Amino acid sequence: MPKAPKSKKVAPVPTPYDAPKKEAESKSGPIFEKKPKNFSVGGDIRPKMDMGRFVAWPKYVRLQRQRKILYERLKVPPAINQFKFTMDKQQATEFFKLAAKYKPETKAEKKERTKDLAAKEVDTSEAATSKKANCLKYGINHITSLVEQKKATLVVIAHDVDPIELVVWLPALCRKMDVPYAIVKGKSRLGQLVHKKTATAVAFTSVGADDRKAFSALVQSVKETNAESGDKMRKLWGGNIMGPKSQAATRKRDKALEREAQKKAMAQF
Repeated sequence: MPKAPKSKKVAPVPTPYDAPKKEAESKSGPIFEKKPKNFSVGGDIRPKMDMGRFVAWPKYVRLQRQRKILYERLKVPPAINQFKFTMDKQQATEFFKLAAKYKPETKAEKKERTKDLAAKEVDTSEAATSKKANCLKYGINHITSLVEQKKATLVVIAHDVDPIELVVWLPALCRKMDVPYAIVKGKSRLGQLVHKKTATAVAFTSVGADDRKAFSALVQSVKETNAESGDKMRKLWGGNIMGPKSQAATRKRDKALEREAQKKAMAQF
């Protein structure tokens, strides 16, 4: 007899299954959990940093920084070191306030003045003469001749002239000719007074009657400052300041020498 076909067994319906509830983990330790930051690619934002070390600075910036370091490391003779002793803030304010009134005339102003003089000559048919106005004198050769002739009443020199040899002898000349002088910060600030980019020095020859009191007070304060710090300016050497690593090595060597001296002193007793 033929065999009956096998019937497929149907799987029973699964009974509902509930997973066992996990007990709440008891946290032990700090209240705030540590979450370290990840600064890799695509991670947290990096904090702001000074990236000055990684900037390709222009050549003139590198040169002026290297010059500053060299002036600190090398021994600077008194003739050059004296340019560090500049006017204080009050004196400089008074000087620039007074000097602003005596700016020399510009080319346009001179052209206008000569034009008016020429028109006056035509009208009156007489040679017109104009009185020389009081103004600041500038130009190193001009100032030198004024100092030698003792016509300058106050000479103000810039502290950052480059090369310094242009003015390094001018303070000594002023002292010899008994002309009051001062050193002020910024050749560009002096240049603004005489309509130039920079100026090595400027000089007063005379001032108006209204400003004589203020000018005499300024000259007197400059003389007192030079009298107080004159020897210091003329004799004090500058520079010779080593870097942090060199200073640390020097301190370490001095301490070692001091310990050796103490050991020798103890050994004698």
